[in-house]
Amino acid sequence: MQRFTLLLIISLILSSFTPAAADLAEIKEVPVKHWSVSWQTKYFFSSHTSYEFGNPFPPYQVPLSRLEFPLNTLWTGAAVRRNFSRFSAELEAFRNISSNSTGVFMDSDWDDGASPQIKTIYSESSCRMEPSYIVHGAIDLKISDWLNLPAGIDLRPVVGLRWQRFSLVTHDGVQSYPAPGDTTPPLDLPGDGINFEQTYWHYFAGLRAGFALGKPFRLSRLSLNLQLDWAYVDASNEDYHLLRAGKRITCEKTSGDAWHASANLQIGLTQNLNANIGAEYVRIMTTGSHRLVNEPFGIDFSFTNGVKVWSEQTNVMMSLEYTF
Repeated sequence: MQRFTLLLIISLILSSFTPAAADLAEIKEVPVKHWSVSWQTKYFFSSHTSYEFGNPFPPYQVPLSRLEFPLNTLWTGAAVRRNFSRFSAELEAFRNISSNSTGVFMDSDWDDGASPQIKTIYSESSCRMEPSYIVHGAIDLKISDWLNLPAGIDLRPVVGLRWQRFSLVTHDGVQSYPAPGDTTPPLDLPGDGINFEQTYWHYFAGLRAGFALGKPFRLSRLSLNLQLDWAYVDASNEDYHLLRAGKRITCEKTSGDAWHASANLQIGLTQNLNANIGAEYVRIMTTGSHRLVNEPFGIDFSFTNGVKVWSEQTNVMMSLEYTF
């Protein structure tokens, strides 16, 4: 009797870890989801794109001028992903849906050759974003099984291209003269001040990691997805000072690198519908050449002293994803 009771207990324990036949049949009937499409919204905060350059003439101070444009706006877009047995491919496209950027545009100059370390001119302006775009495409490769990683961990090298084009207009600013002893009163800058366009091309490679969290949290479909990548960056920008005499345009051609990191929590809502919340950070740093053109005055020259273009971009994201 005791032996029978012990065998019964062991049988009950084992059955609790073994799916029933009906459960196995249900699992087999779940179709593989090859496609996913999603609608996404991103809000950028504490974000900017900026450039500065030095003096090409003595005393060669760096910087001579620095301009910082806020990117704090709301964006929306769509993404499509195709899953294959060994790899996946994806494409995303975003556009800003708000125009007024929170934060202010800042323009600083250090143009006193006798005291090149003293900021002599400073202005702040409101900034609006004209239609701007971010496009992202990538391919990743599944290697978790090759590395014999535990079930629930998905590791994938990834390569891709990220293109960003920001179009910004400063307006209604105030210019001041902060050098010690300068008593020049502040100057209003009504209307549009600067038309600015910045383009970045990121050629990136990195690593993705996915972690199934359903078992420890007792949820059927919960996962955390991380990505870290490094990019070679080509950048170009054009700055048209509307309030300067003539037609004054400055252009930068630069190259450098970028680091990108993202974290995304995916929650299964239904068999085909997922919700995602996440955050993303990009840091870009490039150097190169500066060109100043003002045709009415016969000005056209280039130099490289102290030329730097950089950007920091932070956003939070929400999306709904449909898989089929």
